[in-house]
Amino acid sequence: MESLTLLGFGPTGWGDEIAWGVLVTASLALATLPIGLVFGFLLALAKQTEDKLLKLSADIYTTIFRGLPELLTLFIVYFGVNNALQSFSRATGLPDIALSSFVSGMVALGFVFSAFASEVFLSAFRAIPRGQYEGSSALGLSRYQTMILVVLPQLIRIALPGLGNLWMNLLKDTALVSVIGLTDILRQSQIAARVTREPFLFFGTAIVIYLVLTLLSSIAIGGIDRWTKRGEMAK
Repeated sequence: MESLTLLGFGPTGWGDEIAWGVLVTASLALATLPIGLVFGFLLALAKQTEDKLLKLSADIYTTIFRGLPELLTLFIVYFGVNNALQSFSRATGLPDIALSSFVSGMVALGFVFSAFASEVFLSAFRAIPRGQYEGSSALGLSRYQTMILVVLPQLIRIALPGLGNLWMNLLKDTALVSVIGLTDILRQSQIAARVTREPFLFFGTAIVIYLVLTLLSSIAIGGIDRWTKRGEMAK
């Protein structure tokens, strides 16, 4: 009964705080996802270009952010970028500018996600037969039309399993933002465990919540995968 009371909503329980942590975690992951996907896609395009400088820049970017620990990337963005912004504000006399914990987490995780996503997209690009491009050109399609109508539908289907794994990693990596004060699931669980001296209860609750989020994500990804393959299944 005491455990139910501690996990309840209202002034005597921590349910409100835990629920807020779930909202923050989900919001951070969902806000980071489109940033990582767009930049990952652009990086994959850059790696296939004939422009050597652009290709080299993309390779350097992915090498750095695939090699750095996610926590160190988070510290660089939160502390390093904020220090740079403060120095700029003092030098120019402008009002202080600072990245919040949420924005810092979104930027840092977006860097990491895009670096790994670029490799997934690049592999998907290479899996599409060259004849698809040549056939589209023969039909009079422009490069833009070829990308939208021919390449992109196949790219999504091929890249989805890898991107799904990256999404699962992103959900788990959101826990890192607790070290810079963002009140996500882990941070709220830590506070509740310290105040109530019930670490097993609250960290166990956090485990269950992460597993539920992972299960829901797996169901959603499976649904998207079936949708992208609906033409093949109809045959």
